[in-house]
Formats: sequence, structure tokens, C-alpha cells
Amino acid sequence: MTDTVAITRPAPDAPDLSVIAPMHNEAGNAARLAREIAEVLAGRNFEIVFVNDASTDSTLEELVAAKADIPQLRVVSHRRNAGQSRAVRTGVLAARSAVVCTLDGDGQNPPEFIPTLVDALTREDAPAALAMVAGRRVGRQDSAAKKFASRFGNGVRKALLNDDADDTGCGLKAFRRDAYLLLPFFDHQHRFLPALIKREGFIVEFRDVGHRARTAGQSKYTNLGRLFASLSDMLGIMWLNSRARQPGGWDES
Repeated sequence: MTDTVAITRPAPDAPDLSVIAPMHNEAGNAARLAREIAEVLAGRNFEIVFVNDASTDSTLEELVAAKADIPQLRVVSHRRNAGQSRAVRTGVLAARSAVVCTLDGDGQNPPEFIPTLVDALTREDAPAALAMVAGRRVGRQDSAAKKFASRFGNGVRKALLNDDADDTGCGLKAFRRDAYLLLPFFDHQHRFLPALIKREGFIVEFRDVGHRARTAGQSKYTNLGRLFASLSDMLGIMWLNSRARQPGGWDES
């Protein structure tokens, strides 16, 4: 038996794909994004799990109303605000498929690239240990300051963690649900998923995806806030990596 974990066998009525997006105060973006996802995935067997992270605007009402037109849409709400990483985890726990694709709730990740990542992950000739195909944003529609901070942070993280990821800030990621559930959870975990997946002995691949400007709402992060959080988190990941040991597979007699 290999050192990877077999994909959980889905129930007979489980969808082939669960698309997850964390949402906090994304009124004006939420329902539009759900409709885009449904249009892109028309003809596939999928569900959409939007996690409302205790929004204080009309995000929840917008999503509940959208369910009338989008039967695949499920809306899960946190009772208290818990942050993006916890919202992603809640979505994965609620997901019914063995294959998950995440994207940001602000609408800046074009849903048209979901099939690009999912099809790469599930292709017949994929390596047995492939557990994630992550997006790499091309033509980012952000401010110069935000793009500089992202390039700097990604360069430092890549050098320290050796995760081969040029853009872990891209919310578009397709992965095996069972592989994700093996990972240690902590706040801001979503920024380090390629490194954590690799730590478990899995393979991560990357594909170019598009990016677009935010049309409603406001960013939840500042450059300095993201930088300081990332620095302390990277030290933690480095410690985890230093304690990682792989058994080279296991056998039952």
C-alpha cells in the first residue's frame, strides 16, 4: 500500500465535485458568483457550498434568495466570524464530494478556470500521489502595492518552505478532500496549503489561471497585516516540516 490515502468512496448520490467559497460581507458578489459557477459547470454533477462567515451585510439573504434559481447551491453559516481558513475548512467538512475546488468569495477568481484545475487533478494519467492542482494568477488586477507585497511574500515563503508555489494567495485550488483533512489546522492555514500537502507526501501541481478586479465590497486584508501574520505562520510551518517523517508506505500482514 502506498503512503497516500485513497480517495473516500462517495455515497451513490454524491456529486463529482464540491465547489467551496468562503464569504464575509460579499453582498453584490455572492449571488453573481454562484450563478457564474453554475453556468460554467452546467452538464457536470456538482454542488456549490458557500460558507457565510457571520456576515453583517446582506450576503446571507442574497445567497438564500439565489437558491431558488441554483438547486446545486448550499449555504452554510458560521454563528461567529472565524476567518477565511476556518470557512474553507467548514466548507470541506460539509462537502459531499471526494474532489473539492475552492475559490475566493470576492469574485476575483474567474470560475471559468475551475474545470482547468479539476480536470488536471482527476485526469487518468495523473500521478497516484497527486492531491492538489493550485492556480497561479496571470495578469493580476490588484494595486501595484498589493502585487509587490504578494511577490515579496511569495518569494520569501517559497525560499523558506520549498513548496514550489509561486502564488499561494490564489484562492483557486482543486484538491482531494481526504488529503486536506489530514492537514493540521490553524488560522491562516489557507495560505500554506501546497506546503502542508507536500509535507504529507503528496504531489502538488500548478496551472495558470486568470484574475479580475473586485466589483463590489472591500478587501478584508491589509498588506502589513498579511505580512506579519505570514511571518509567524511560516516559522510554525518550518517547525512542522522539521518534524515530518515519512514511512515510505505501509503494509498489512
